[in-house]
Amino acid sequence: MTSRHGETSRYSDDLSLAHVLADAADSISTARFRALDLHVESKPDLTPVSDADTAVERALRATLARTRPRDGVLGEEFGVTEAAAGPGSRQWVIDPIDGTKNFVRGVPIWATLIALMEGDEPVVGLVSAPALGRRWWAAKGHGAYAGRHTAAASPISVSGVKRIADASFCYSDLIGWEQNGRLAAVLDIMRSSWRNRAYGDFYGHMLVAEGAVDAMVEPELSLWDVAALVPIVTEAGGTFTDLDGNAGPAGGSAVVSNGRLHSDLLERLNSSGLVAL
Repeated sequence: MTSRHGETSRYSDDLSLAHVLADAADSISTARFRALDLHVESKPDLTPVSDADTAVERALRATLARTRPRDGVLGEEFGVTEAAAGPGSRQWVIDPIDGTKNFVRGVPIWATLIALMEGDEPVVGLVSAPALGRRWWAAKGHGAYAGRHTAAASPISVSGVKRIADASFCYSDLIGWEQNGRLAAVLDIMRSSWRNRAYGDFYGHMLVAEGAVDAMVEPELSLWDVAALVPIVTEAGGTFTDLDGNAGPAGGSAVVSNGRLHSDLLERLNSSGLVAL
């Protein structure tokens, strides 16, 4: 595997492993998608978890324990597992099924998210959406790609749209924006944009990365929701920050754009119609 500059990527083996993990995840999740005996419970935060979520994460953890015992693992369903060799700077971050609410209702927009972090930086990211027949992946310095698999992949890049008035704007559930006092700001962007849609979860971010959408915003996220997305968006030429403009996945929110719209988005989200709750 070569980088955009024709050099072998230092993360080639890790990215290859991410694809192996995704193959395993897809096999489990697709077999349970729309299954009549799918078992669903509510977690303490009242979000759903299915038997597919837990089965996928267990399988990926087992593979990582064999192949990367010196790396840590963080997963949505089972928390943190320290590396066998003790604390280190490398950690795999897994969301076994991002979009579980879609999954349990039979909506095909869901995916497994796999990331490798070095310290606080995601350096490998892969998003696999088998019900859509599509994957997105990237490694630091390698570029971003999408396709059904590595043998049928194309490089992706963000759009060149420069104005909100010309932009396709994507957002998450409006209730979250109401709760953090920025609903008026999001509505203002929606009214100002050329087109707006709530694609939700991983999908809006990937549409930004491949240039089909120009911006995506979410008010509340966990690390496993975003770690895999960051390398894909940034390697595609986009910008990924939190609501305060801090780069990376640690801020608990996401403002994702083609880069050209980013300053305008941040200004609008932080100054237009903020409401103190």
